[in-house]
Formats: sequence, C-alpha cells, structure tokens
Amino acid sequence: MFQAFLIKYGEIGVKGKNRYVFEDALVARMKQVLYPVDGTFKITKEQGRIYVEAEGAFDYEETVAALQRVFGIVGICPVVLREDQGFETLSQDVMEYMHQMYEGATKTFKVHTRRANKRYPMDSMEVNAELGGRILQEFPGLKVDVHKPEIVLHIELRNHICIYSEVIPGPGGMPLGTNGRSMLLLSGGIDSPVAGYMVAKRGVYIDATYFHAPPYTSERAKEKVVDLAKKIARYTGPIRLHVINFTDIQMYIYDQCPHDELTIIMRRYMMRIAQQIAEETGCLALITGESIGQVASQTVPSLAATNDVCTLPVFRPLIAFDKEDIVAIAKKIDTYETSILPYEDCCTTFVAKHPVTKPQVERIRRSEKLLSEKIEEMVKEALDTREVIEIRKNRQ
Repeated sequence: MFQAFLIKYGEIGVKGKNRYVFEDALVARMKQVLYPVDGTFKITKEQGRIYVEAEGAFDYEETVAALQRVFGIVGICPVVLREDQGFETLSQDVMEYMHQMYEGATKTFKVHTRRANKRYPMDSMEVNAELGGRILQEFPGLKVDVHKPEIVLHIELRNHICIYSEVIPGPGGMPLGTNGRSMLLLSGGIDSPVAGYMVAKRGVYIDATYFHAPPYTSERAKEKVVDLAKKIARYTGPIRLHVINFTDIQMYIYDQCPHDELTIIMRRYMMRIAQQIAEETGCLALITGESIGQVASQTVPSLAATNDVCTLPVFRPLIAFDKEDIVAIAKKIDTYETSILPYEDCCTTFVAKHPVTKPQVERIRRSEKLLSEKIEEMVKEALDTREVIEIRKNRQ
C-alpha cells in the first residue's frame, strides 16, 4: 500500500531564514543512505514537508531501517498520497486505508486534519467530523476518543492529499555536516563509540584516532576498533580512522615517569597527538568517552590534568552518564557486543596498580620534564607512520 514516506523533523523547524540549509543537508544525507537500498527514490521538499517517494518496487523494511539512521529525522510516516479529486474520493481513499490497516480492530481513534490548502471547500473540523462519522459506520470495533486515542488518522490537505496514521521514530538530532567536523579518540571499549554517535547526532562529522600498541595489543584488537568504526559509520557517514603505533611512547613513559602517574601522562600524549591530527585534518574539537569518576583517569582532577595539554575544545557527551545509560545506547546502536569482545587496547594494557586519582597539574608537568627530547621524536615518528583507514558503513 505504501509507496511514499512523510519525513518529520524537529529542531530544524524552529530555524529562521537559514532553515533551508538544514533541510538541504537532511535531504543530502537521506540520498546517501538510500543509495544502496533496493529501489529508486525521489526526495522532494514542499511547504515544510519532506517526502520520499519510491518509483516502482522497493524494499520497505530496508528503506525504513536506512532512514532511521539519519540524524535530523524525528518521525518516518508511511503515507498514501493521492491527487485531490474532491471529498467523496478522499472518503473512499480513507476507508480503503482503514480497511488495510485496521480491519477488525477494536481501538479508539480520532481524525486530525491539517488544511494547508486554504481553497479546500471544507475546513479541518468539518473534514474531521464527516470522516469520523463514516469510519464509525464502517468499522463497528472503533470508537472515538479525542483525548487519548490509540489511532490518530492524519489527513493533510495540500496540493495533494496525504493520509497516514503510523509514525516510526527516527534518531532525532541535527543533520550531519551542519556543525563541522571533530576528532574522536576511539578505543575498543563501550564508551567512545557511543560518544562519537552522540556528537555526530548534533550534526558533526567525525574522524577517529586509535592508539595501537603491538605486541602488547593484538592485531585482533585493531580489527575490533575497525569493526566499531564501521558500526558507527552507519550513522555518521564515512570516517577516516588514524591508527597510531603508541608502543614506543608508552614504554618510554613507563621507564621514565612515576608509575602512579602513567595513565595521566599517557593520556596527555594521546590528546596531544589526536589534537595535532585534528588540526591537520580540519577538525575543530576532540571527542572522548569519559564519564566523571568511572575510572582513575576520569576524576575531575584527572580530567583537568588531561585538558591542560589541549587548545581545541574537548567534547565529553557522556560526562554525567551512569554506565547503565551508556550500555543502553551502545546496545541501541549495535556496538555493545563488539565492544565487550576480549581484545584489550593500550588503555587497559598499561594500567598502574595504584593510579593517582587527584593529580596536580604542576606535578604532572614536572614529571613530564623527565622525558627528554626523545619523546618529541617518537611522537613525530608515530604521526609520520600512522595508518589511515577509510571506514565505510557496515550494512549488517
């Protein structure tokens, strides 16, 4: 029955004269995700509405699944579109729709008409009353409830007639590309993929940096991160993943610095390297999956010590989340099962037995002075020899 979808957006609707910029970005992203879907689609904008129309046969389920990964969409409505041929034809189309959708149902309903075409001879209240009465006669199991109906039958009177009653939730947020690009520090854990997803949801393209430490971390650990990047790329679009060999830097810090400060100092060098890559690639901020108090390196003093080396903004979208909240999102975006695979990254391999939880920035700076100019050479080599992997979405 359905050959078209009405796409509902949220925040975009309150934009001013530049609303078209956000609408165009949303349409562009919809075209990207629908390109590999079976079928041919036409996307049109009309009076604050966006329609996706299938031209011929198409995969309904795959189409809906693709649109549910487009940030900026709050609702996907399978609609019946008809030419305006008068009220009697509209009534017939509505009855046919109700038979298809609710034959034999015992539910409450109401009709909600939006009369955008002011030349239509009946006003919205008249359409509601007339169609509601005819539905009651045609479907004895349905009853009217205008306050909390189980079915809301939407009729939109525009240049054409739009009929729908189902609203499939979208991810919300803002269209990708409307808020620049940022660099995600991506590990193999649960948190950082969720952080990347959440910032991308606000319209930010993301790239990622992963710190690899062979032979202490296996090749399978890197593959795990690549797999995670593919899963979030389904939502964020293509990601450039920068893989940094961090082994020599970690071992040098391990040999030269106090062991209770290892995690903080290693983290500071990760932030320095990620920031340098970000600046080279046009990213305007860093993204991490840190949450206050989750581990020793994520206490407020530890976060302050980490931020000390950054000049770019650092986005921490999970900062006040409980672990259960983060896990729930990870399961929703299908990264959780990959994240818990038993392949450790460098963050978990080099952990001090008794890490400092209240580091003092001045003391950390003094400890870093124990590192000679050799550390800068190591950082340069790590940057020069980094592997860049172009991540495309995983359709599974």
